[in-house]
Amino acid sequence: MPVPVADDETNYLVGLDLRGRRVVVVGGGSVAQRRLGLLAASGADVHVVARAATPAVESMATKGRLSLDVRDYRDGDLEDAWYAMACTDEPETNAAIVAEAERRRIFCVRADSAREGSAVTPATARYDGLSVGVLAGGDHRRSAAVRTSIRDALAGAALSEVADDAAQKPTGVALVGGGPGDPDLITVRGRRLLARADVVVADHLAPQELLAELDPHVEVIDAAKLPYGRAMAQQVINDTLIDRAKAGKFVVRLKGGDPYVFGRGYEELEACTAAGIPVTVVPGITSAISVPAAAGVPLTHRGVTHEFVVVSGHVAPDHPDSLTDWSALAKLRGTLVLLMAVERIEKFADALTAGGRPVDTPVVVVQEGTLATQRVLRTDLGNVAARVREEGTRPPAIIVIGPVAGFGPEGR
Repeated sequence: MPVPVADDETNYLVGLDLRGRRVVVVGGGSVAQRRLGLLAASGADVHVVARAATPAVESMATKGRLSLDVRDYRDGDLEDAWYAMACTDEPETNAAIVAEAERRRIFCVRADSAREGSAVTPATARYDGLSVGVLAGGDHRRSAAVRTSIRDALAGAALSEVADDAAQKPTGVALVGGGPGDPDLITVRGRRLLARADVVVADHLAPQELLAELDPHVEVIDAAKLPYGRAMAQQVINDTLIDRAKAGKFVVRLKGGDPYVFGRGYEELEACTAAGIPVTVVPGITSAISVPAAAGVPLTHRGVTHEFVVVSGHVAPDHPDSLTDWSALAKLRGTLVLLMAVERIEKFADALTAGGRPVDTPVVVVQEGTLATQRVLRTDLGNVAARVREEGTRPPAIIVIGPVAGFGPEGR
């Protein structure tokens, strides 16, 4: 029989070094999703077993941040694990997972009934090298509120700004830019609003670690749009924002980068305002600028370039829906930043060289910029397509073309 967790007065808070150690998470829904980002960021060797997975969980598997077995849980799945989480929506399955963990002497979190597991996940936050964990006798709302107050106090915010005051409760929908991927790069205002959300509608490019900081009562809706994979239709996203807001919920639409840089954020604002829903827009740090910077590449530099242009690569140059004048771009001497362009890089490189851009123009490709998994590929315009294929570069990636792409963290 599992040994139930008594209360937080008897719980022993400890920091686990999970780097390279096997962690098994059973379940691939929103409950698991909000924990997986932080586990992957800790360096754990994360294995997910699930009958079905959200697009965001699938995306994490595609990026190599975890492994995913799409099947039912089987006794024996916890073999060689150091830590386990039972995150299914089936109490019987969760109980079986905890029972196996007990037999194997593996600490296990049971998401649907914390006291029936052998470990409890505290409300956590990270700030400037500190990790904060709060337990509050099973009162998850209280532990989350205290955690948020501590984090904001460390950041210099007044505690009164995060007090649980109904009169100050935000309303409607907030379009929040989550930044390029590193959870520390979301804005202070974005993080405060996220901490007060009743519902979070999250893209797969939004910092997944931030979901682990949410109060357990918060509804997390996966609105991922995977490249050439599953995607929630934009109209469904719009309807979800409106429906939840009309039900009196404060909804945060958490997006990667900035909501208005190829993020369809303005479409969501139009839909909400047409339905009478107030909208707050919180700009985010766009990956077009921050990811090159993280790789040591400035988009502008005195005496080298006087302009930079950001272009969406979601359609090829010869596609009838393309609105981009590639021949004009080829004639520019400054910096060209391509987003969503990895899959069609051959066509973009050909269009630019055909328009007169020299084949020896420096190019840098940054995959998963600002994350621990960041990869940087340096080449030139004539070879970029072949190098991208050789290196197996995959989305999300930013491509920078121009003289500054030859710069690096240590200078020219």
